[in-house]
Amino acid sequence: MNKTITRTLKSEGDKQFLLRYINGINSYPTRVKIEPGKEPRSNQQNRLQFQWLNDAASQGDQAVEEYRAYCKLHFGVPLLRAEDEEFREVYDQIIKPAPYEHKLRMMSPPIDLPVTSRMKVKTMTAYLNEVWQHFTGIGFQLTDPAMLGIDDYERWAA
Repeated sequence: MNKTITRTLKSEGDKQFLLRYINGINSYPTRVKIEPGKEPRSNQQNRLQFQWLNDAASQGDQAVEEYRAYCKLHFGVPLLRAEDEEFREVYDQIIKPAPYEHKLRMMSPPIDLPVTSRMKVKTMTAYLNEVWQHFTGIGFQLTDPAMLGIDDYERWAA
């Protein structure tokens, strides 16, 4: 076995699936790490982020990927710099001195600097709030989270 797997158990079925997987392991040594806690980010947050980027692209003059890069640079980077010392040090040394256009391009493939993917639920909530404020502040209509079946948006930050 050469790859690392990560699973979040949300149900008894998830646990049973993991146990069957572990029972099937036949190469040793194998390291297993189990830790309590929530997922770093919720699937609901991911879904909401991409819905809002699609909403923006349908109303504005840029493609989804361009809005994604803009949001990562303008909202995500400051949040991560404030809470992640390792990210801040590397960003400030390598990316911060670059011209704005280069920074923006680094937020998209093929480089696609990990920004939102490094965020935990609370930080991603702050990020989504900033995205909401920005786009609704310039007159865009963004999908109401409740329309996606997301009723606990306000509780994410708790």
